[in-house]
This record gives sequence, C-alpha cells and structure tokens, in this order.
Amino acid sequence: MYDTINFRLLSSEAGGVDFLAETPCYLENVGEHYYNGDVSITGSLKGLKISLNRYQLKVKDGSVCKWYLGDNFQTMGRGDTQKAVECLSDTLHVPMSKATVTRMDIAQNFITRHQPKVYIDHLGELRYATRLQEPDGVYYSKTGGRLCFYDKNREQKNSGEHIPELYEGRNVLRYEQRYTSRIGQQLKVGEVTGAMLYDEAFYVDILNRWKKAYEAIKKINDVSLNFQAMRGKQQLYKMGVLSLVERAGGQNQMIEQIVEAQRRGELTKKQAFDLRQAVNDACKTRDGLTVPNEAIQELDKKVIEAVKFYR
Repeated sequence: MYDTINFRLLSSEAGGVDFLAETPCYLENVGEHYYNGDVSITGSLKGLKISLNRYQLKVKDGSVCKWYLGDNFQTMGRGDTQKAVECLSDTLHVPMSKATVTRMDIAQNFITRHQPKVYIDHLGELRYATRLQEPDGVYYSKTGGRLCFYDKNREQKNSGEHIPELYEGRNVLRYEQRYTSRIGQQLKVGEVTGAMLYDEAFYVDILNRWKKAYEAIKKINDVSLNFQAMRGKQQLYKMGVLSLVERAGGQNQMIEQIVEAQRRGELTKKQAFDLRQAVNDACKTRDGLTVPNEAIQELDKKVIEAVKFYR
C-alpha cells in the first residue's frame, strides 16, 4: 500500500561510495550546481528526482510505486516494496535499505458504486486536524502529515496521465495517509529506514494506523432516514430531529450544542429541557426510522478489507 517514498542516504551509510564521482552516471537529465563553493548534482530516474552532494543522496518528489510497477493505481505491498528498494539499490549502486525515509504515503484506490463525491460528502471533521474541502476531494492537515480523499481518475486526467484499462470509465476513490515530517517520532520507532518498510510488524502497524485514521473521521449523516417506515406526522417530526442529530455528529454532540446555547442565554431553561427531551426521545425510537447509509457501509467495508492483505 506504499506509493510515494522519499529517502535520504548519508555518505557514512553508503559503504565508501563517492556520490559525486560515481552516482551521476546512473542518472538522466544531470545538472550541476554550486552553493557557497560546494557542488550539488541533480538528476532523474524514470520520474524520481535525485539530488546529491558529497555528504548525502536524496530520492524525492516521485512515486516509487509508479517507478517500480508502472503506475500508482496499483500500490506496493510488503513484497513489492522489498523488491523496489532492492531494485533502487542495484540501480544507484548504494544500499537504500539503510536510507532514512523522509516521506511515506500509504494509499489505496477503491472502485466504488457511486461517484467519489458521494463518499467525500459524508466525511466530516477529524479531531486535531484542519479539514479542507476542494472540488475533487477533501483533505485533513495535521501535524506531520495529511489525510487525502479524492477522485483518482479526475486527478489523472488533470495531470495528463494515462488511466489503466481496469479503471477507465469507473468510479475510483483514493484514500491516502501522508507522513511528511517526524515520521519516526509519530510511529514511535526512532527512525524509519528502507529495510523497515517491508518488516512485517512495522507494515501491519502502519496499515492499522491508516485504518484507524479513517475510522476517527466523523461521518456526516452516516445513517439514512427510512421513509418506508413513516406512518404519520409524529414520525416525520422524529425523523427531522434524527437528521439534525446525525448532522451534528451524534446524540451527545447535539445535547452539548443545546447546553452551550442555554449558557449563552439563547435558550431558557425550559426551552433547553424541551429540546433535550425531543432529541433523547427521537434517539430512543430511532430503530425502524433509520437505516445504515449504504455509501458509508461500502466504504467502511473496503477500508477493512484493504488491511487484511499485507503481503
């Protein structure tokens, strides 16, 4: 489930390799630059950007998955990741298994029944994260990274990239968790290296983190109203209350909003009591009046299934 991976390899970890003298011959589009008298060389490797000086080599700004598998509609599991790191090591003639990972994206593409926007519209707030809604997706920025949900086919078309036949004309929702800084600290492992990426315990842990990050997002209207069960005005009123409760994030959140409104003087004590009672009564009798939202059920199932296979 890896996509983009950035590496930094220090000269002390490279087994005596002289980066400036040896590495450029393995690169394309080589350029030489000078900063305060020091030489820096940049180049590329089939979409991966490589930069180096006498102290370190960096692999960045490209999908290792796309470099190794040909596209990033596929994602790399443990086995493919090990082969990709070994292939990168052979290509650059340096031990990338010893390199420090400075960015890591965990991602999966889901072929869905509905357009991606249907699922994106159900994704609400996430604690300790800033939610950013964009036309093709929703993004959650938090310390050290980001969660991203977007229309993968639209993103490919906008960037002029080829869409594989399997995904052409289909609904494709992508969910990725990006670790962009302090990765070792976030994962409580000290430092993440190339070899750790395909360690079984480490891989299982990051997949579970990916799953839990999705589960922590509040789902907007994660149940649908069952209009077939409506028999009169009272049930309609209760359905209306239930709809407001779901949009507020649940029964507890709705009650908290009422309590806060009373504290601000916007509601009298009796008004607040009546509203709380209406919310509690509606929630007690919700069985039969609501049915689980089909889109959220589908996405929940796909996320769970994605972490079952980690080889």
